Amino acid sequence: MNSLPENNSVVITGVVVEDGVFSHEVYGEGFYTFKISAERLSENADILPITVSERLLMNQDIQRGKHVKIKGQLRSYNNYTGNRSRLVLTIFVRDIQVLDEEQMHNENEIILNGFICKAPIYRKTPFGREISDVLIAVNRAYNKSDYIPCITWGRNARYISSLEVGTAVKVWGRIQSRVYQKKNGDQVEERIAYEVSVSKISLHTEENASQENATEETQTGLAK
Repeated sequence: MNSLPENNSVVITGVVVEDGVFSHEVYGEGFYTFKISAERLSENADILPITVSERLLMNQDIQRGKHVKIKGQLRSYNNYTGNRSRLVLTIFVRDIQVLDEEQMHNENEIILNGFICKAPIYRKTPFGREISDVLIAVNRAYNKSDYIPCITWGRNARYISSLEVGTAVKVWGRIQSRVYQKKNGDQVEERIAYEVSVSKISLHTEENASQENATEETQTGLAK
């Protein structure tokens, strides 16, 4: 049986910086949220939101200060407040491990197969650095989609700005947090945005997907 290629794959390590709190329940299964700090090469850190099933927390000592490795997906949902909606991102956990400090290696990798769903916004910084913002729609089960904001730089920014809405792309990158200020009437609010900083882009065609399936099936066969 052919298996579908993974459209949304995250592997990340970090330190738990916020204790888990109950979030919601789906079909009798409870879900909790917490945050981790994932270090960058620059020694700065991204503070990222995590959503995990209570089932995966059983017999796991997940508390503030623990080092964890997470495999999962970057998912989105709309948070409605009054007449406004805001896109909210979270890393949805499929597997979580507690690591000893000496086992920790900084990992922050994401691969997305999706479609450009809004025209990329190309701009230059005051220092001449090229940037393109792009929103990528990634399909998942039950006819749902996740909408993932991505940011590209330099040559990648120029390339993706030339692509049309609806183009199927595959991107590799890392998940990052960014603090920004939003004016709300006379008040200025400090908010945190989450996005994928893209390091590599390619067009993703049906032929590429078939080749990935064939490779996956071969590797699975060798592993048996």
